Amino acid sequence: MEQDRENEPPMPEPLAYFLTWSSYGTWLPGDDRGWVEYRHGWRPPDPVRKLEAAGRMTEDACLLDHEQRQLVERQIAETCRFRGWELHAVNCRSNHVHVVVTADKDPKAVRNDLKAWCTRRLKELETARRRIPVREN
Repeated sequence: MEQDRENEPPMPEPLAYFLTWSSYGTWLPGDDRGWVEYRHGWRPPDPVRKLEAAGRMTEDACLLDHEQRQLVERQIAETCRFRGWELHAVNCRSNHVHVVVTADKDPKAVRNDLKAWCTRRLKELETARRRIPVREN
């Protein structure tokens, strides 16, 4: 247990982490909806920053279709099983993912591990899709 402030009881360890991340390129720094800057919190829209961020993108923005969303959810479950983490809930949308997980690592490390494995699997699916010949009728 960790004590945050003097004269207050210590904070208990969290029961689980509620993690959310957006897919690549779908919520850039400067976004019209506002955005979160690491260690500085919520920021207002900034069109110039958004253009700069878009210019640094190395791939198109990633909007997930139904098959990709199912793949992400399966991979998150598999990663949690492999790591011994308890997955309470997962929901993958077209441009973001929500995960509720109990883990023995800090939340940033858990998120990074889940994202990395999902990215690997999505890249494999993309490669497989390119290999399948398209039949014209």
